[in-house]
Amino acid sequence: MKPTRDYIRRADERLRGTYEEPMSLAEYVDAAFESPAIASHASKYLLSAIEAAGTRTVIEEGEERERYRFFDDPSNDGEHAVLGNTEVLNRFVDDLRTIAAERGKSEKIIWFDGPTATGKSELKRCLINGLREYSKTEAGRRYTVEWNVNTASDGRGLSYGGEMDGPEEESDWYESPVQSHPLSVFPPEVRRDLLEDLNAAASDHIPASLDEELDPFCREAYDYLEEKYRRSGKRDLFSAVSDPKHLRVKNYVVDVGRGIGVLHSEDDGTPKERLVGSWMPSMLRELDSRGRKNPQAFSYDGVLSQGNGLLTIVEDATQHADLLQKLLNVPDESHVKLDKGIGMDIDTQLLIISNPDLDAELDKYSDRNGRDPLKALKRRLDKHEFRYLTNVSLETELIRRELTNETDVWDIEDRKELETRIREGLFVDVRSGPGEITRRELAPHAVEAAALYSVVSRLDGDDVPDGYSLVDKATLFDRGYLQDGDTREGIDEFDFDAENEGIHGIPVTFTRDVIADLLHEDRDRHHPELDVGTVIMPGDLLESMAETLHEAPVFSRAERTEYEGRVAVVKDRVFDQQEEDVLSAILADKHVEQETVEEYVEHVYAWDAGDQIETDRGPVDPDALLMKLFEVEHLGRFAESDYAGNDPSEAVERFRREKVITALNRFAWENRDEGFTVADVDLSEIPVIRTVLETHEWDDVRRLFEDFDPAQWDDPPTNTETARVKERTIAEMVENGYSPASAELTSRAVMNEVRHRWD
Repeated sequence: MKPTRDYIRRADERLRGTYEEPMSLAEYVDAAFESPAIASHASKYLLSAIEAAGTRTVIEEGEERERYRFFDDPSNDGEHAVLGNTEVLNRFVDDLRTIAAERGKSEKIIWFDGPTATGKSELKRCLINGLREYSKTEAGRRYTVEWNVNTASDGRGLSYGGEMDGPEEESDWYESPVQSHPLSVFPPEVRRDLLEDLNAAASDHIPASLDEELDPFCREAYDYLEEKYRRSGKRDLFSAVSDPKHLRVKNYVVDVGRGIGVLHSEDDGTPKERLVGSWMPSMLRELDSRGRKNPQAFSYDGVLSQGNGLLTIVEDATQHADLLQKLLNVPDESHVKLDKGIGMDIDTQLLIISNPDLDAELDKYSDRNGRDPLKALKRRLDKHEFRYLTNVSLETELIRRELTNETDVWDIEDRKELETRIREGLFVDVRSGPGEITRRELAPHAVEAAALYSVVSRLDGDDVPDGYSLVDKATLFDRGYLQDGDTREGIDEFDFDAENEGIHGIPVTFTRDVIADLLHEDRDRHHPELDVGTVIMPGDLLESMAETLHEAPVFSRAERTEYEGRVAVVKDRVFDQQEEDVLSAILADKHVEQETVEEYVEHVYAWDAGDQIETDRGPVDPDALLMKLFEVEHLGRFAESDYAGNDPSEAVERFRREKVITALNRFAWENRDEGFTVADVDLSEIPVIRTVLETHEWDDVRRLFEDFDPAQWDDPPTNTETARVKERTIAEMVENGYSPASAELTSRAVMNEVRHRWD
């Protein structure tokens, strides 16, 4: 019983923090002066919700950008995060800021366009999740009004869609069906003064704005009460109408149907039904409307009615192209008609989502030039184009999301940690028969290989300079630089045209389906102890993707040929990564110790500064032989001929100063305190030192293991050096993220290539 009580208690606490007791209109006005944000109009509220989540720094297309965390779907643990497209989302927020401040674009309908599987549907869900959760916070409270006219009636009452059950005094309260703003109760001239004073008291650079009148349903209640009290001789009519026994202000949790309207592709009906709702004939008879259209007999279930007060989304807009023209004047006039003579003011941010086919629909009359009937609509649309991801890290994250229940957003600043996450293998449980589950493995670099191939298919190859490949371009987009030894080239040294990036290419859904098929196949591989047939290697995945291109109707013949031609360069890069993993594992116990590197750097600094080095035996001069041996044997930069005895030549001196000393913080060294040592410096930040720490060569293997033979790797004879090296290598690879089976297959693939050039 205890766990059950705990869940109920937590639910009580959650709801207690979400909802408030209804308040009077006067209390709401006082609260607004204390917290002006609660009176925000739609676009300002949406902007506040986005900004409240904060920002983080990301690298996309090789550039550092600030990204709003709101689009990472933090309120839903990242389940519907919009990966990438940060620049597009930032422009959207900039537009919201312009609209909210009434500096322009108020007549625009924001349009998100782009190919399938680029994150447009995730954006919709992310907006809904984020706004819902923000409205539950103290800062994000959203309010509307509810009415009770029975306390002043002679039996007429107020109803909407039928009576409620409950205590009489509570069942007579009816909330605005379209979330009317509490301040819309005030007469226009009073409301203007109130907002002016409210904005003067606020420190926000975007003032609250509200021109909307009460919705027809609330107006019906207001007019009835006003007439009732006017006829009874009341002088303070507004006070009587807005008395707490008739009018209350209540907060509500934003959701679809309450502040967010979503028109789905399958929704049908007349334009008016889809926009605002429909009349209910049975209710007209019940209300004894006597020939007039009583607003109480309207359904208010159209997309604008649901989204009034915050956000209206038209999903798959091509299916509702006829409706878009009906929306033309809504952003500009903030008004829509329920019927002849019955209108409703609207405060909502309009947003439509479509695939590229809407472009074709809008351009079907373009040859008519000035007579294009869709010209006015096209002028009102403010287009934001989602594109396929062009960052390998983001695409890797997206593929893993498609295959698993992983939802955490990779908010990783450390590049090494991110590289580790990208290369990771993946285990997936697959149903292989009734009651049977088989665990399949995507080997390390497999998901990364699929992501790299997808990104390479999306990049424009025309601006890649000679000597570089599309894989290099993908690396630049992901990291912002290329590293070759101690030489680093930043993306700003290249002239890439971003206009054509990410428009076409392999969508993540194609990759997901290829992997799904591979997960149900056993590979024709054998090992006496390891289940290697259940492992999907990077090469398996790349070959299957290239072969399946010809079966997928989503690609044109030209696209298939182009993408198939790009798989080779990806295979080469993936093999290089696998080779580095195997080499690192073989030489794991033979690398240069950190202490040796630190000692070299310390001696170089002392040599340059003319200092001595403090030791346990007292100060000593820098050791010229120590520096020479390190530069010759470990760095491999110089030969004996570059020294006169142990004295460095001019080239060696220049190398020490330019590649070692200037790469560190010289100021930190010259101004070090007594406790400073070279160990306090991250030596891996020095490119030439990183080469020593991280780079391995087959010549090192040949030198260290004279009897090693890569041709024996698959089944090495017992008690041979090859067998001992293999055993240690597989163990080291497993320690670094491989399974025994994937380590076996990866090392086999590498050794199969190496043996051809070993002799």
